[in-house]
Amino acid sequence: MTVAFLLAVGSLTSVGIYLITARSLSRILLGFSLLGHAAVLAILGSGGPAGEPPLANSAAPLEAANPLPQALALTAIVIGFGLTLFLLALARRQQLFTGDDMVEDDLEDQRIGAREALAKS
Repeated sequence: MTVAFLLAVGSLTSVGIYLITARSLSRILLGFSLLGHAAVLAILGSGGPAGEPPLANSAAPLEAANPLPQALALTAIVIGFGLTLFLLALARRQQLFTGDDMVEDDLEDQRIGAREALAKS
């Protein structure tokens, strides 16, 4: 992999993680999308140099391209698409209920945490 390719994967990953830590579902959605793109680029980059099409009896085994990274990249694309649709549905439902897409604190989780803190002291 070239340095530019590594920088692209690294920057997509870092910006994606930064966006995931936000409280807005639209930013979380963009963050997961960027992480999916970074994963696809990393998988394709790990496949090695391009070669002949990996068809039976058409190329020598050492000259054929590795088909496994291509299959894994397609799988990552499908999983990313499903996650994107799921997060879009969550954001739409949140927008219908509250009027915005901000993730609020879970009051029940805070109550349980306070009860456990009292039990420890």
